Amino acid sequence: MRNWMRRIAIPNSTLLPKPLFSFNSTTPFLISFLTPPRLFLSTPLSSQCSSHFGDGDTFAISSNHSKVLLKGMSYPELQKWVQSHGYRPGQAMMLWKRIYGNSIWAQHTDDLEGLNKDFKKMLSENAEFKVFSLKEIRTAADGTRKILFALDDGMVIETVVIPCDRGRTTLCVSSQVGCAMNCQFCFTGRMGLRRHLTAAEIVEQAVFARRLLTNEVGSITNVVFMGMGEPLHNIDNVIKAADIMVDEQGLQFSPRKVTVSTSGLVPQLRRFLHESNCSLAVSLNATTDEVRNWIMPINRKYKLDLLLQTLREELRSKHNYIVLFEYVMLEGVNDSDEDAKRLIEIVKGIPCKINLISFNPHSGSLFKPTKDERMIEFRNMLAGGGCKVFLRLSRGDDQMAACGQLGKPGTIQAPLLRVPEQFRMALGTKT
Repeated sequence: MRNWMRRIAIPNSTLLPKPLFSFNSTTPFLISFLTPPRLFLSTPLSSQCSSHFGDGDTFAISSNHSKVLLKGMSYPELQKWVQSHGYRPGQAMMLWKRIYGNSIWAQHTDDLEGLNKDFKKMLSENAEFKVFSLKEIRTAADGTRKILFALDDGMVIETVVIPCDRGRTTLCVSSQVGCAMNCQFCFTGRMGLRRHLTAAEIVEQAVFARRLLTNEVGSITNVVFMGMGEPLHNIDNVIKAADIMVDEQGLQFSPRKVTVSTSGLVPQLRRFLHESNCSLAVSLNATTDEVRNWIMPINRKYKLDLLLQTLREELRSKHNYIVLFEYVMLEGVNDSDEDAKRLIEIVKGIPCKINLISFNPHSGSLFKPTKDERMIEFRNMLAGGGCKVFLRLSRGDDQMAACGQLGKPGTIQAPLLRVPEQFRMALGTKT
């Protein structure tokens, strides 16, 4: 089912902007620049299909078209599926806990100790536990692990586990293969969008990481949707996966410790704040539309004022909710005193904290990281203006596991955009 396209009907409430840049092996280079959404959205098929219960619930089918992928279901869906095979709801809860809890993280029926023998036999005949396979683990000098997973259709995604001395270990999950947003400083953006990940493929990253690395790095306490892809471009699967991650009988992550990042898809951002209790991060990276239009083309559709005003309005009704602004610092582009002053002003009225992130170089990029001394000066200006601000050190950059370094662009890549004239000297380019 790989390498071809179909048209999928989607409800008006979930209409998405068309991808900025998407690639498919049958169409060597397809650009769709944020045209208005349509009732039908063309998307590459994943290696998984969906089927339906009689009342409209859906569940994922594995690539062999005969077995149900258990990790693609919410608990209510799993319960209905178990009951449809003649078993009690209590059996569904026991199964759920063995998939996600009790430090079992089942990948096979052999892991299901304590379940009824007939129930296990039914599961072996009708259910699939493993969503993808482990390809490779790369360990950076600082202990960060980059995990490469091979999907059923041959594509590869990357997941990062970041240990911390303070007893916190963070898992960075991917939500798409590639990304359509074409942010100019991001290596994943060079890939274009290959396809969305299913909820099962997103959740499996957390299950697999816990199973593989808990004994080495300790308990994984935090999840950030900051790997490959724009999470809110795949909002249905991201919200479903996040709900499974925070389930009290399942993976048991605190909603405050599951953070979904976005480049600024305003309608989906609003929906996320209404439907999810998880935390939100907004990749800001500029203080003017002129700069953000260049380094983050999504800003050409959803301008800074709209993005920030939406946050002000939505957060008024959310008690004790703080949004995280991510600000990748690019030497000579967004790190001036004027940028710091503007940043203080534009976030006023938004309960927030700001992470200043050093740019992580990669092949094909003209940007340079802001020097450490300048980052400290910038941080001090923000703090002096009343902002809660943190410096985030690069982790895993020697294995291309740091922020903005994931993915593997092919020979055909999303285009680099024309550099505004006033920044050409800083980047050492004439165009």
